[in-house]
Amino acid sequence: MAGNGVEKTSLEVTAMNFAYPGKPPFISNFNLSLQPGSRCLLIGANGAGKTTLLRILAGKHMVGGRDVVRVLGRSAFHDTSLVCGGELAYLGGSWSRTVGCAGEIPLQGDFSAEFMIFGVEGANPERRQKLIELLDIDLRWRMHKVSDGQRRRVQICMGLLQPFEVLLLDEITVDLDVVARLDLLEFFKEECEQRGACIVYATHIFDGLETWASHIAYVEDGTLKRAQLMSEVPELTVAKTLIKVVEPWLRREREEREKAAAVKALAPPAPRVQQSASSLWGSSRHMAYYR
Repeated sequence: MAGNGVEKTSLEVTAMNFAYPGKPPFISNFNLSLQPGSRCLLIGANGAGKTTLLRILAGKHMVGGRDVVRVLGRSAFHDTSLVCGGELAYLGGSWSRTVGCAGEIPLQGDFSAEFMIFGVEGANPERRQKLIELLDIDLRWRMHKVSDGQRRRVQICMGLLQPFEVLLLDEITVDLDVVARLDLLEFFKEECEQRGACIVYATHIFDGLETWASHIAYVEDGTLKRAQLMSEVPELTVAKTLIKVVEPWLRREREEREKAAAVKALAPPAPRVQQSASSLWGSSRHMAYYR
């Protein structure tokens, strides 16, 4: 609660719509509000819009209006001090680069984990040491010789060195072993309970999250279908485990998507537009030129 009796909000999304250039709306009328100390699970099928949503909240995509997406009362996109000051942090994807026809490959170099971690300016030494021990990082690791899981640990450590107020996580534990994942989740819980940080965590791994999360948000095709306290999810009192709660939601969504695809396949094809002989000749000439 704020000092004037008004509840402080860490993250506020109001009637947000988003579309990529030249594409139909991808996220529609999205509303979400989270207070300090919240740990919100962002759940949905592949392609539901979770990563896009997190990137919008992180200020990486602009949406219409300064007040549509607000973090700590400020515009996520327009107020760059949120990220520069470390108040807003985003951890997602993996360290990679694009190399010709090889596509995305791990970002590697002959330098040590110590060089990377101690190269972050302004980090609190005690917090840095705690994260190094928590993530079981060997400072002698060479980044071109480590596994994906070890590289991920260094990436996470560097991303958490600054004491964030809002943290956005996109599948960042997928490369970690069970012990490292549980220890990291406990660290996040302490950050929320002791410092009032707010976390939004998108994941497909639900083990142990029934008691970790305070909120759950379920996204389907860019639309927020559910947003509630974990304690108010009625199915959880019966199912006990989160995977048994979420599985029916995902299966129902898949069935509806398959039915919609079947109906579309049975629909008569759209009438073809007749082209003049001259336009066909020009099109053929254009295609032949580039063959």
